[in-house]
Amino acid sequence: MPSATVSGPSPDFLSHFDVMDDPRQTAKIVYPLNELFLLVVCALISGVQDWVLIALYGRKKLELLRRFLPFEDATPSHDQLGILFSRLDMDQFQRCFVNWVADLHGPLEGVVAIDGKTLRRSFDTASNKAAIHMVSAWACEQKLVLGQRKVADKSNEITAIPELLELLTIKGAIVTIDAMGCQRKICQQIMDQEADYVIGLKGNQGRLREDVELFFDEHSERGIGESFIKQSQTVDARHGRIETRSYTVCSHTGWLEERHHWPGLKAIVMVQSKREIRGHIKTVKQFYIASLNREPEEMATFIRNHWQIENNLHWVMDVTFRQDECRIRTGNPAANFATIKHAAVNLLRRDPGRMSIPQKRHSAAWDDDYMYKIITQ
Repeated sequence: MPSATVSGPSPDFLSHFDVMDDPRQTAKIVYPLNELFLLVVCALISGVQDWVLIALYGRKKLELLRRFLPFEDATPSHDQLGILFSRLDMDQFQRCFVNWVADLHGPLEGVVAIDGKTLRRSFDTASNKAAIHMVSAWACEQKLVLGQRKVADKSNEITAIPELLELLTIKGAIVTIDAMGCQRKICQQIMDQEADYVIGLKGNQGRLREDVELFFDEHSERGIGESFIKQSQTVDARHGRIETRSYTVCSHTGWLEERHHWPGLKAIVMVQSKREIRGHIKTVKQFYIASLNREPEEMATFIRNHWQIENNLHWVMDVTFRQDECRIRTGNPAANFATIKHAAVNLLRRDPGRMSIPQKRHSAAWDDDYMYKIITQ
């Protein structure tokens, strides 16, 4: 076995996980939790995706790992890693993650986008278990994963979103959610946590969407409500495509509040997108409710920023971290593995360099000094 390298101070992010309960019998603990968390994070940053390769990474990179922590008994086998992560308390692990990220970002500003994603390869045909679905929160200004919550079996995002919100400190933020989150209780919870909301509308709230769409149709056809309507427009032309987006904001919502008793409602928004490709035109209308009344240009920014969670989180997890190909699925490890992947994403994004996430991962895998910088910054 290689001689032990003198380790430095434990990386700051690990201290937030010190309160984790260790599910192993005390007498049988050979590898401390903080060493196992560090091993998995470093391996994930380096592009490793499963327990077998993570265990191999630990053996090959033991000298690097000992720059951070003692690793007196070297690193565990893949079976030991898999068993531990299947027994870790999923909710406690997420709370530790959320507390760490809260220390990173300080008071939140701008949009916090909330959206769900299915871990496609986490299904288990043998036990007839469906794929795991996770709801995540993304801070658009800070470009950090704030937290995530597993959707309970036989449930949906409507129950997971309030649980995730409860974990987060969102005071001063603008929470954006697609139509799945268009629920009175969710809007009220956002207001109670001293934040605002901009939420998509579909047909899941009875006549609310119909009334909003009818109002904007009446405005378009007959000019109704002209005195409290504001509009703006953007045009994007590239790659043979012309896309025109019109944003219409109505600040007169008293009639909607009387009819639907919606908490905190201050404005309704219509986004009309017209896409022209080689003479073919397609028009789509989307509707939103909001607890704040801002200029159309600001509302447009909030709505566009929501899709950062698709491009900067879901896409990175799918394409860069190959999350959809991950077959870790027994017990809690799929959710715990998703949490620790999000920790790896946040550590990579904290590095101020101009490299892309894939470039940073390759650099960390090849250059131990760069990995040291990523982990200790």
